[in-house]
Amino acid sequence: MNKKLEAVLSKEPHRGLQYGITVIILLILLFSSTPALGGAHMTSKGFEIGRNILTGIFTPDTSLLFGLGDSGVMYLILQTIAIAFLGTLVGAIIAVPLSFISATNIVPKPVVVVTRFIIMAIRTVPSLVYGLMFIRVTGPGPFAGVMTLAIVSIGMISKLFIETIEDLDEGILESLDAFGSTLFQKIRYGVLPQLGPDFISILVYRFDMNLREATILGLVGAGGIGAPMIFALSAYHWHQVGAILIGLFVLVFVVEILSDKLRHKILRG
Repeated sequence: MNKKLEAVLSKEPHRGLQYGITVIILLILLFSSTPALGGAHMTSKGFEIGRNILTGIFTPDTSLLFGLGDSGVMYLILQTIAIAFLGTLVGAIIAVPLSFISATNIVPKPVVVVTRFIIMAIRTVPSLVYGLMFIRVTGPGPFAGVMTLAIVSIGMISKLFIETIEDLDEGILESLDAFGSTLFQKIRYGVLPQLGPDFISILVYRFDMNLREATILGLVGAGGIGAPMIFALSAYHWHQVGAILIGLFVLVFVVEILSDKLRHKILRG
């Protein structure tokens, strides 16, 4: 009897039906998505533009790429980094109190429902829409980019902060209560050591995302390296486009490596 039971348990489960249904669903989704590609008609002019862009990348405008003035790629990269950093910082400052009053283990449920609805509403609007709104309010420029990234960052940072706060080890706080610790001591020795590494890792990740967002927002006039790129594209200055794309590639590559190493060091020591 035991041998028969072991033989039954050692058999692999029959998942042919499950796999078949999965394949059918994927095929249905694939065929239903093909009409979206119906409007893609490549013309000779399109191929020529693509060839010109590749030519511009391999033969960039060196005066723009290595220029040190306020129109050079280096200055535009620094401006993009500043926009992303300030946007992340302002968003984090607003997100921290929102996160604490949205955690179910800290505040009553009615308060959580209201604050989480506000966070969800913030996350609903795309960054480009916020960018266009702030450009109308503050005018085009880096300040519009900073405010846009700050608002966009609130939604994501708050969501991840809330998850981190709700995963707090309450046993540590109970132990500090048993020792008669004050509220400040509980925050200093019980809350911050648990939340600090995760919070910093989340902010580094969001800063990495904001660098890309800042580039895109520049296309609508919110400062950064995106604005000169759209002007160069509109004027068919492919060598300038190549110089800007090379600068963007180097920026993203360096920041990706540094952010990964920093997050790894923070989380694993």
